[in-house]
Amino acid sequence: MTDTDLPAPRHTVYEDVLAIITGTLFISFALAVFKLAGLLTGSTAGVAFLVFYTTGLPFGAVFFVINLPFYILAFLRMGWRFTAKTFVAVALTSVMTELHIRFIHITDVNPFYAAVFGGLLMGVGFIVLFRHQASLGGVNILALYVQDRYGVRAGKFQLVVDLTVLAASFFIVSPMALLASVIGACALNMVIWINHRHDRYIAWSAP
Repeated sequence: MTDTDLPAPRHTVYEDVLAIITGTLFISFALAVFKLAGLLTGSTAGVAFLVFYTTGLPFGAVFFVINLPFYILAFLRMGWRFTAKTFVAVALTSVMTELHIRFIHITDVNPFYAAVFGGLLMGVGFIVLFRHQASLGGVNILALYVQDRYGVRAGKFQLVVDLTVLAASFFIVSPMALLASVIGACALNMVIWINHRHDRYIAWSAP
């Protein structure tokens, strides 16, 4: 019997919990850096940033509320375990994004450095969540569903959506911040595009 004939290993509950905490820590830290640099990102986080910049409402609260309708699709298409994990991941990210700024104090950050570093870090965080059958809701749910149902890479699909959200922010942030945000979105989705492939990672959690 070869390695390819062996059943795919299954993640334990402990591994799933640790992965969700790790992934959301990475993503929320990157989002906090984006806030400090005045940048945007795509998906529902990008919409939450637009609301935050235009109204001053807390980013974490807006992000949590925007994601609520997408849990219906998650439950119908991806199962209750995926939905529960995603709800926890969104809640943790919403809280930790606001908490990070209480523990780190950055007075100045180059927007392009923040975009590349933050984009790559978010991409890694998403991969951690995806490989444990979780997401950050919103477009993540659609992207995973489209990849599983139609074979369209999640990174490609999400990049198109992210760039659309960023285009909508043209009149809200400076051209420099918008350019840096586009670079950050490309860095994020490059990580997902390259790494989120079922033929390269076969361990699974119960759906």
